[in-house]
Amino acid sequence: MTSLTSDRRSGAIVFNEIAAEYDRHRPAYPDELIDHACEVAGIERGDAVLEIGCGTGQLTRSLVDRGLRVVAVEPGRRLAELAERNLGGTGGAEFVNARFEDAQLSRGRFRAVFSAAAFHWADPDVSWEKAANVLTPGGTLALIQHCGRQEEAGLDDQARLLAAIGRIAPELAARWPTYRDLNAILDGAERRRKNVSEVWEWVASQDVARAYAERLFGDAEIACVPEVAEHTGYELNDLLRTASFYHRLSPEQQHALESEHVALYERLGRRIRSSMVAVLVTARRSGPPG
Repeated sequence: MTSLTSDRRSGAIVFNEIAAEYDRHRPAYPDELIDHACEVAGIERGDAVLEIGCGTGQLTRSLVDRGLRVVAVEPGRRLAELAERNLGGTGGAEFVNARFEDAQLSRGRFRAVFSAAAFHWADPDVSWEKAANVLTPGGTLALIQHCGRQEEAGLDDQARLLAAIGRIAPELAARWPTYRDLNAILDGAERRRKNVSEVWEWVASQDVARAYAERLFGDAEIACVPEVAEHTGYELNDLLRTASFYHRLSPEQQHALESEHVALYERLGRRIRSSMVAVLVTARRSGPPG
């Protein structure tokens, strides 16, 4: 059976191999969430922040545009190079081509640590403590991700998409994240807010919760921006090819799933709707760096 560590490393390799496609098709994060994260962290122009798993630099650009001095850690060489090119030599970011677990980072250096759809790729037995250690006392951890959402506008289309996955890749459907409505997401986060790792596991549907994180962070909060995405079948396939799970399917399954998306788009005679939510989880470093 494949280990979680192996899954995490292979996922990072996949993204590196499809860097250009990832850059073209992955959605950006709402400015209001990034602004809110900066406000919660109390950071302003000139402050040093760390970004974990910068990918092709979507969030990096947003942080640099706000005048922050960013150190961006990215294990994928192609991703890091593309991120640096995308920033056009603005000089606001330093890129470190390494896994977060292995990166040489000074303790207590950063006012905030950001990660967008990447923190679950790091080893949670290491990542929560290392994130805490590189923060200044009282510094803020800010995690951002797009998640599926149960909501009337996209309910029927999402059910059709999931039914296709169930027929074509039942092993994938069995592990598919549960879609929840916005109130359920917020209520679940509130019940878990004593331990930010449990909040993030609830939000991201990833095995990242660790008991030790409770002593490292406090004041966990969640903020959400509901979204409805609309895609043609071909656009949905472009996005699909940037997902790690797609690259674990057989070529036959990949082809069948893409064909289902195009057929659904043609049957509907309109774009396929997906209800999403952009989620920000923040927490404050407790005590001095370890």
